[in-house]
Amino acid sequence: MYIVIELKTGKFKPEYAGKLNFYLNLMERTIKDNSDNPTIGLILCEEKQGITVEYAIEGIQKPIGVLQFKLTATLPKKLEKFLPTPQDLAKLKSE
Repeated sequence: MYIVIELKTGKFKPEYAGKLNFYLNLMERTIKDNSDNPTIGLILCEEKQGITVEYAIEGIQKPIGVLQFKLTATLPKKLEKFLPTPQDLAKLKSE
């Protein structure tokens, strides 16, 4: 199974669903094997309206989800041990 994720800043726009459907079709024809489960598409955006999302994905035969994310200034404690610190990233950038 493959997952295609689109990260969008701002509000969900209906054209995002069409573009993601294009990417899913591309995955199905070029990368996915017959033994793989269907490719899943996720659109992550800062804001979404349920009815707009419903109309945008209605009729698309592939599994697509639209999720809202929230930016935060600090990293949750549970994730700190799995991700690099800003200092670690600065070191990588300077190398």
